[in-house]
Amino acid sequence: MTSTTGGLTSTEAAERLRADGPNVLPRAHKRHPLVLLLKQMVHAFALMLWGAAVLSLVAGMPALAIAITVVVVLNGAFAFAQEFRADRAAQRLGDLMPAKATVHRDGKPVVVDAADLVVGDEILLEAGDRVCADCEVHTAAGLSVDESMLTGESVPVRPAVGDSVHAGTYVSEGEATVVATATGVHTKLAGIATLTQQAERPPSPLSVQLHKVVSVIGLVAVGVGAAFFGLAMLLGLSTTDGFLFAIGVTVALVPEGLLPTVTLSLARAAQNMAGRHALVRRLDAVETLGSTTFICTDKTGTLTRNEMSVVRAWTSLGEVAITGTGYEPTGAATGDQAAVRRLGVLAASAVRCSPTAHVQRDQDGWHPVGDPMEVALHVLAARLGVTAQTVDGVRYPFDPHRRRSSVVDVDGVHVTGAPDAVLPLCGDQDAALEAMTRFGAQGLRVLAVARRSTRPGDDTGWEHAETDLTLLGLVGLQDPPRDDVAGALESCRTAGIKVAMVTGDHPATARAIAVEVGLLGPDELVVEGADLPEDAAALGELLDRDGVVIARVTPEDKLRIAKALQRRGHVVAMTGDGVNDGPALRAADIGVAMGASGTDVAREAADLVLLDDHFGTIVAAVELGRATYANIRRFLTYHLTDNVAELTPFVVWALSGGQIPLALTVLQILALDIGTDLLPALALGTERPNPRTMRGPARTGSLIDKSVLRRAFGVLGPTEALAAMTAFALVLLAGGWVLGTTADAAVLATASGTAFAAVVVGQLANAFACRSATRPVGLAGLRGNRLLIYAVLFELAILAVFLLVPPLPELLGGALPSPLGWALVIAAAPAVILADTAYKAVVRARRDAAPEAAPTGAAVSV
Repeated sequence: MTSTTGGLTSTEAAERLRADGPNVLPRAHKRHPLVLLLKQMVHAFALMLWGAAVLSLVAGMPALAIAITVVVVLNGAFAFAQEFRADRAAQRLGDLMPAKATVHRDGKPVVVDAADLVVGDEILLEAGDRVCADCEVHTAAGLSVDESMLTGESVPVRPAVGDSVHAGTYVSEGEATVVATATGVHTKLAGIATLTQQAERPPSPLSVQLHKVVSVIGLVAVGVGAAFFGLAMLLGLSTTDGFLFAIGVTVALVPEGLLPTVTLSLARAAQNMAGRHALVRRLDAVETLGSTTFICTDKTGTLTRNEMSVVRAWTSLGEVAITGTGYEPTGAATGDQAAVRRLGVLAASAVRCSPTAHVQRDQDGWHPVGDPMEVALHVLAARLGVTAQTVDGVRYPFDPHRRRSSVVDVDGVHVTGAPDAVLPLCGDQDAALEAMTRFGAQGLRVLAVARRSTRPGDDTGWEHAETDLTLLGLVGLQDPPRDDVAGALESCRTAGIKVAMVTGDHPATARAIAVEVGLLGPDELVVEGADLPEDAAALGELLDRDGVVIARVTPEDKLRIAKALQRRGHVVAMTGDGVNDGPALRAADIGVAMGASGTDVAREAADLVLLDDHFGTIVAAVELGRATYANIRRFLTYHLTDNVAELTPFVVWALSGGQIPLALTVLQILALDIGTDLLPALALGTERPNPRTMRGPARTGSLIDKSVLRRAFGVLGPTEALAAMTAFALVLLAGGWVLGTTADAAVLATASGTAFAAVVVGQLANAFACRSATRPVGLAGLRGNRLLIYAVLFELAILAVFLLVPPLPELLGGALPSPLGWALVIAAAPAVILADTAYKAVVRARRDAAPEAAPTGAAVSV
């Protein structure tokens, strides 16, 4: 497994390459775009519409069949365009493998393709390189490796000789010679790629609910159609005419406009989320966010700023608090002036040990260059007004065994490192040990800084340089929490959403941040990934609480956590930014990736990308998701109300034994569904969140529940149907029609046009009524949704087109209403509003009389 001196020979490398295969990651099967497009054409709702189109064609209504087909195709194309890039996480893993690597071959350094690396290759690494295989370190000089995307650990590690480094990690400092121990599909990175490919996205709550809606509507439509076929036979129609009539009834009951309404409503919500720094990559994820009951959040960069800085310091003269923003060199030190001056001496010595670290400024602000902890020492010096000077000298880089680094220059010896590695070199330091304990309890990373004012002899090595030191003090470093996290966590608790911290960091650090932001629950449960129960049921029971902290987690742990919580009925949102997060992001109900600091892999595996990495943005997205759920219920009520009015003419015709003509034709019903109704329904889908949206747990029950059915089928629908049928009958009677006789064609067309217009005007009022489930139209207001005003005006304009512009009146079967007809048409609006107001008064009275019986999810009631 190890190379010989000078590396492998070209012959050995070629033989191993043939035996082990190239050093490339496994590639998931990439679905062809046509397959993704076809998927949008064959889901349950689309299949129902395809069936309606076929039935329309069989019934001799090609125009209707074409219209329905256009609806399905355009909707599918739109959804496909929104989600085209949704499933490429595994492919982007390849971007983490460098194209070239420097190795020893045949006794000399050569540059080879990374794909040609084999086990046993001796690889040369330096700062800025990405590791291209799993390797064992053979020699190292100041080596620092950023493993955050694999482990979640926010601070670079310092591998020693004999330690392992993994493919996909990044050399942030130093240089090393390493020997490849695993390549290609055998690397740790490849294992994560396999986990990402195998993890399956669970069906979204919206897709489950829409499937139920489609099933109910489909069964009702077929059942009613079959019943009307039987009635037609009893009334003496021929089998062919009865069958065609039944098909017309079945098609009439299918809400053709509902599918584009749902799709466009979700797209609008996704656009709103993008305006709040949350990029949605799958449309149905919009509603899933609103159903979220458990958020598993990372610490670094989400709850914290991902900006390491010195916040406290200890010297023998006292403690000092340091304030500042990010890596900006401006700030302030608070404490005894003598202690602050001593801290300045400490900072001047500390920066000597990190000559390559610094900050740089661009249009986006100040950014670290080098090890974040060393950069923090440079920022500390700047905030204290100390000029950071690096003087030529002998440097002994940090190594994991000494756990300290030092520099020998003209001013003596300067040492920084872990307190337990530096304090023993400084004599009696009881006070320093007490300070170290205090800082550690606060979750701070502690560094000790010491110096010696005399130089050792030349070329004596660190063993002689790092002796007889004087301790200058201790510094406590922290990645500070974001300002909006505490408020966002409180919003989650108000909304009944549980939050857990899932991080690769140390338990003490994770706990300290959880306490500071108010995340840690009352039972103060902090558990390490290695201690999690193996049994999924036990794991779910342990973690199913608010404020739990899970530290030192692996990719497999995060995946198990997501699945265990899902088994307990939770809708889980999982955040992540590294390669290690890919499998869990894909398996969670909502995978949330970091846009500013995350990897491409995490972003491609996620459903939601936070453009600003703020935890508060997740909560804002949840609020918009809840509002979207409420909006879907709004326009479902709107559409179902229309269905009652559309079905009633067929019921009246059947119950009258055919003596009362049909008030609406099938094409008029289609014109209602995808003509006049579509824009008001879309406008209802843009209602903004209200103050009650984030109060109480998420409503994850049925989209069409008893309240929706009662309101649509028991109040609004019958009122609208009564207004339309009354207008139809009175216009017929005014035209001289007598029950049981054949109506004059012109009179029938006028009456049918009147009924059609009455349904449209009734729907106009219904649109405003559907804005709230409890407040009457007068209290809800008419100006809160400007798009609805525009949509209603369009609805009136399209009504005029259908009634006036040839050949549409003849094609649809309706003519311009008479003056009497217009009066009856206008009366439909107040009739709907009065019925809605009376119903809401009853609902409010019952709610006030029995507040304890308020339904779960009232927070998102409309």
